Amino acid sequence: MAKSRKLIDELAALDAVGKRGERNALIDANSAHWGILKEWLLALSAGKCWFSEVRELYSHYDVEHFRPKKEARTLDGSKRDGYWWLAFDYMNFRACGNVGNRKKGGWFPLKDGSLCSTYDEPCEESETRYLIDPIDDDDVGLIAFDEEGKIIPVPDISLWEQERVTETVKRLKLNEHVALAEARRKVWQKLDLLIEDFQAAKYRCRTGNNPAAKAKLTEVRGRIREMTNPTAELSSVARWCLLLRNDPQLSRMVT
Repeated sequence: MAKSRKLIDELAALDAVGKRGERNALIDANSAHWGILKEWLLALSAGKCWFSEVRELYSHYDVEHFRPKKEARTLDGSKRDGYWWLAFDYMNFRACGNVGNRKKGGWFPLKDGSLCSTYDEPCEESETRYLIDPIDDDDVGLIAFDEEGKIIPVPDISLWEQERVTETVKRLKLNEHVALAEARRKVWQKLDLLIEDFQAAKYRCRTGNNPAAKAKLTEVRGRIREMTNPTAELSSVARWCLLLRNDPQLSRMVT
């Protein structure tokens, strides 16, 4: 933390005298500072990319700066100064597979009329941003999936919220990356089959005194809970598939 504070002070001094190039060079020269936190960030997500929810299919991991550190790009590609004062702030770090991170780059558009945070007047919490944040439960709650493995907006959200989901998915290649969409589709299919097994076993248990059906019910319930556990790859796909059935018994299995 002390080193982070020292580096931020040095960046501020360079920025104050208009030495933006030297400021950005100092950020690049100290990239190892956030690199050493990669394993810690991955431990927080059971080794999964924070955006894609997979461990290998999204390529090797980068420590991604949620708010870009040197320059920020808008929807039309124009640029503004980046959030350089957050370059060494661990709260701005996200573990991200480089399939998405390389395309995202400095992309961080704000809604027209939004406040825009600066070093002198920081207001990150008041910005109206497009990019979905994987550590914001309200943001994550905007995302749903279909049976083809594609991310879609949750039904009945606002047009603005739909735009946020659509732009984030496009910029991070969350549907465009074929292997990722296919992995989601397979999770959905696997859970569909487990749900059918669960319902069949439940039907056989309806009159009682059927140990084999009861054992099958217990086995399938355990497998469903494994797939919906937050530590499992693509667990949010499994949870959405389960909740979509609108069955109270199935919904209770979501951990």
